[in-house]
Amino acid sequence: MSLDEKHLIVLDLDGTLLTDEKKISSKTFDILSKIRQQGHEVMIATGRPYRASEIYYQELKLTTPIVNFNGAFVHHPTDDSWGTFHEPMDLEVAKQIIDACYDFKFRNIVAEVMDDVYLHYHDERIIDVFMMGDPSITTGDIRNVLTDHPTSMLIHAEESDVKEIRAHLDDVHAELIDHRRWAAPWHIIEIVKTGLNKAVGIERVASSLNIPQERIIAFGDEDNDLEMLEYAGTGVAMGNAIGPLKDIANEVTLSNEEDGIGHFLQKRFNL
Repeated sequence: MSLDEKHLIVLDLDGTLLTDEKKISSKTFDILSKIRQQGHEVMIATGRPYRASEIYYQELKLTTPIVNFNGAFVHHPTDDSWGTFHEPMDLEVAKQIIDACYDFKFRNIVAEVMDDVYLHYHDERIIDVFMMGDPSITTGDIRNVLTDHPTSMLIHAEESDVKEIRAHLDDVHAELIDHRRWAAPWHIIEIVKTGLNKAVGIERVASSLNIPQERIIAFGDEDNDLEMLEYAGTGVAMGNAIGPLKDIANEVTLSNEEDGIGHFLQKRFNL
């Protein structure tokens, strides 16, 4: 496969493109700029909402669609005609899951309807995570305040209870939802409508750009990057990635603190 042909470079944000201080390193930034000057496309695929990833989209001066909420929302920030794809989970299913949480120990439940955030209990630490991009935040019994189909839902539990709650979700709701686990230090289960993941969004973007699967290079580090790395022609796990991701990746690069993306692309494209 010729490196002259147009490639699509797909970047997860947290733990991948971003350093632990949530910055893009200057080396990786420079390499991504060179890649684009050579005619390749660069895009972001993240579990974050758009409001919390827009700052990096603009910093990189991207002109591609973006995958947010792990595939539940895909749109093109600079081209409305590209289309907007928003696939929330059913409100009734969400309420059943909230009810079921009362059979377990949980610390909080958060639902997001795009940029509206609903918290079951007030929690400054969680609010801090969601404040980026200035969402509207409502606190109160989610069963009463949530009136629209949620894009994404989070259950915050003790580490010891996460496994049990996930097993219940598999038993009762497997056909309707998919769930992931956040990285430490958070013991959070993230839930979206079934069949949604980053790969679904990337496939939509790649086909609109006429870039075949084998010319997609995707970088990730976590549970929610599994389908994306399996889908990409070249799936690259970061040095700091979880074991299961490294196991399925085609290649492993350096960590997010060591310019892993820049290092890999520099070698791959002889920059």
